[in-house]
Amino acid sequence: MAQRSILTLTLNPALDESTHVARVVAGEKLRCAVPKVDPGGGGINVSRAIHHLGGQSLALVALGGAVGDELAALLAAEGIRFQALHSPGPTRRSLTVTEERTGQQYRFVMPGPAWGAQDQARACAALAQKAQSGGLGVISGSQPLGVPDDFPKHLAAAMAGMELVLDTSGRALAHAVAQPIAGLAALRMDSNEAEALAGASLTTARDTADFAQRLARLGAAHVVLIARGAQGNVLATAEHRLIARPPLVPVVSAVGAGDSFVAGLVLARARGEDWPQALALGTAAAAAAVMTPATELCRAEDVNRLLPKVTLSPV
Repeated sequence: MAQRSILTLTLNPALDESTHVARVVAGEKLRCAVPKVDPGGGGINVSRAIHHLGGQSLALVALGGAVGDELAALLAAEGIRFQALHSPGPTRRSLTVTEERTGQQYRFVMPGPAWGAQDQARACAALAQKAQSGGLGVISGSQPLGVPDDFPKHLAAAMAGMELVLDTSGRALAHAVAQPIAGLAALRMDSNEAEALAGASLTTARDTADFAQRLARLGAAHVVLIARGAQGNVLATAEHRLIARPPLVPVVSAVGAGDSFVAGLVLARARGEDWPQALALGTAAAAAAVMTPATELCRAEDVNRLLPKVTLSPV
């Protein structure tokens, strides 16, 4: 199936290690299982999930040091098209430990290198060189240390002419809502992030849709998407609001669900689908992701099986 080009950006990637242990106890040596190692970071995971779903993308990834070399080798082995960008320091690591007794996950995320003004300018220049007008662009994951809160605005300017999806958090997300990025196609967040921005609990799907539509009407993006976990995903524009509800699935690990959602959403858009269809595919991909262990993402066979069971309804 023909698709428009997709470009993902990851400026703060991590080498994700995941393992499990019988129980987590302070002060003891915890004998862990042999760790599984995956390339990680928002844009990387989106590109990996797109690849799993049979699509194509180009991942721009800032890499540095021996860990960066290891991450690059993993991407190449997986068949992910990527281009390494300069990183001002070594690539970070992250660790996910699952306690077998309870099934609870403990996630330890290390900081990445700090970016100066020259590093930021270099990244924007590289991004502008690869951006293709009419394609789709994904700015996803945490922002590097040292960049200003409005850095996504500068990244978006470097990708002018593309249909842009922003999935970030913290101060970068708050700034993108307070001072909207011109021409942003879609802005995604989870329910905790939405409640922090709203300054109130969003107890029901209608509460979430009200808030999402308010953001859309204020110009935060053409489409505002808010994840409500197992309850589904809300989509709002200035005129319309929908919720996509997934079927009930066994939850093994929630890690990677958001990135799988973005992958399904963007791939559907790249294949010419409208926003409701893209919402449905993203929801199926997120549901499939929670069925996989640790840092694994969605599997195509699960997504294809779940997609017909996703329900769309006004909210």
